Amino acid sequence: MILISGRPFQQSNIESTNSTEKMIIQSMSEAPEVYSYEYVSEFNFEVQLRKNIIDSAGVMHQSEVQFATFNTTRSNPEYWIVTQPGGLMLRQGVKPSEGIEDIFKNSAQYGFECAGAMLIILYHAVLKAIGEYAFNRLFPDLYIYSWHADPDLGIYPTYTDNFILGDIVYFRNPDVDPQIAHWRGENAVVLENGLYFGHGIGVLTAQQMIEALNRTRKPGATQSAYLTNLIVRPSFKHLEKFSNLQRGYSVRKYQSIVIQHNESSIPFDRYKFLLFSIYNRL
Repeated sequence: MILISGRPFQQSNIESTNSTEKMIIQSMSEAPEVYSYEYVSEFNFEVQLRKNIIDSAGVMHQSEVQFATFNTTRSNPEYWIVTQPGGLMLRQGVKPSEGIEDIFKNSAQYGFECAGAMLIILYHAVLKAIGEYAFNRLFPDLYIYSWHADPDLGIYPTYTDNFILGDIVYFRNPDVDPQIAHWRGENAVVLENGLYFGHGIGVLTAQQMIEALNRTRKPGATQSAYLTNLIVRPSFKHLEKFSNLQRGYSVRKYQSIVIQHNESSIPFDRYKFLLFSIYNRL
């Protein structure tokens, strides 16, 4: 259900002719959860950003980017520095927008694991939504490692079986072969027509994703891979505030701790658990 200024949104009010946007709105309208917006601009921004996420996933799928574990991360050294834990640190003097764009432009030079791939897709989608100036002001110190994200991206977990196009979901593989532990799961973008994009596995249906992960289980495995109810979303309303950022506006930045680990392809809530474990020790 969609509410704008406290009133139910009618799909007959849709002006866009874009089929993807219409499917996004339909899935939101039919969901049991209430999606409430103070202004129509907030609603329009979320729909556009969700479409951008789908588009960016499609561009990555068509690119030459490779899946890589942390110890084999690769990048274009003109734009990014590969850190010892396997992250991508934006090189000093490089604009964040140019760094993100290069991943898609010179994709053959890049390799990273699937959590980082989801963040790159989100950053790319946000860049297309708010423009280069606002993006560079908002994300001046990009560091891509696992689920470590700039606080202004505002990613957060929610748990529901009602996925909306542009959501990021997680397929868990509890009986993964420990020799290939990076197949412990797959972060994936929800696309149109019952499809999902997972970095390193491609565009598949949920059943095909599960079958692919099942082929990586340990000998004698009894548990099938499955689609969890974990969803990761950016803070659409927060990001919308920067869609018309005035030149000269100062953005106060806060950086969170980077949790170094060697668990490729983990879900967002696993990373948050590791993060909170560190905070609780402080």
